[in-house]
Amino acid sequence: MTPLDQVAALTHPGSLLSSEGDIVASYDVEVSGAPAEGFRPLSIVPTIRNANVCPFEVDYARLTRAHVINGLGVTLGDSIIGLTALSALRKKHPTLFFTIYRPRLVPAYVRQVYELAAPIFGCVRDLPVRVEALPDGAFQVDVGNHLFWPNFSSMPMIDFFLWALGVEPDSVPSVDKSNDWLRKVTVRDSQGKWAQQPYVLFCPVASTPVRSIPRSFRKEAVEQLWQEFHLPVLGFGDVEHDRYTDVRSLSKDTASFLAWVKNARFVLTSDTAAVHIAAGFDVPTVAFFTTIPPGLRVRDYAYCTPITLRLPELRGIQASARPGDIEIVERSYRELSGHELRRALQLQG
Repeated sequence: MTPLDQVAALTHPGSLLSSEGDIVASYDVEVSGAPAEGFRPLSIVPTIRNANVCPFEVDYARLTRAHVINGLGVTLGDSIIGLTALSALRKKHPTLFFTIYRPRLVPAYVRQVYELAAPIFGCVRDLPVRVEALPDGAFQVDVGNHLFWPNFSSMPMIDFFLWALGVEPDSVPSVDKSNDWLRKVTVRDSQGKWAQQPYVLFCPVASTPVRSIPRSFRKEAVEQLWQEFHLPVLGFGDVEHDRYTDVRSLSKDTASFLAWVKNARFVLTSDTAAVHIAAGFDVPTVAFFTTIPPGLRVRDYAYCTPITLRLPELRGIQASARPGDIEIVERSYRELSGHELRRALQLQG
């Protein structure tokens, strides 16, 4: 097969195979700045399944170990949901364990969630690895670069990961799709005086600006939280409000962030990792959605009330920092009815 060109290698819906026989993540190639040359699709290896190339189903009851290649995302939220798919499989098959092969250059806070989860699921290894180093006869599935798989934009994310792993999504009950594996992770209590004091949490920043709560709306959001709960409002980022405290300096790693969400009485956020963490701990949440329909993210979260900002011109965009896109989002927040936010807070308050 002819090697992929630069663009095709970075956007390939799956992992890559180098000319030396290494399994490589497109993400690592992009972040390193190395030329994306000489790579072929990993799917040319017949023993490695890729549902985007050829959908399949596998009977995990027959397996004790599965090898998940280039899983399960390079953002914190995607990773939590991907791990939920593995959790659902382990609930049905307690003797099943996973080896997860991860992009090496992901941010530390994403790496840390896999380190926290590893004792629950199996073990984690960094890419690249030699393709011949994978155990002969073992079940191997590639879910790499899933952002570029067509089904990722059309299926609820948890259903996408189950499908990519060869599982019929409807065979998994909704109760097993809400990230409750997080309760098995050892996390520290919130630090300082907040360990014993009730608070609500404001998490406005997503992994991309187009899904973040604009700065221009954050003071209003904090005021609404104070008016509804009359509790201190903690959060991540600068907000000029007397009732607000920025706790970024007290959240040094992913375990700390999990604890802030776990111990909150309520969370206000956007389409970001906080909404998935809150679901895992049954924390009442209101979340804003701009470009992605909430049904694709929070369908199975019993304690989450979504607020959808209708932006048809941005629908389906996974990431953007383009000034024109951000202005459209900011305009939508300016037009948001204060009554709509208050009503959503009251529903979960």
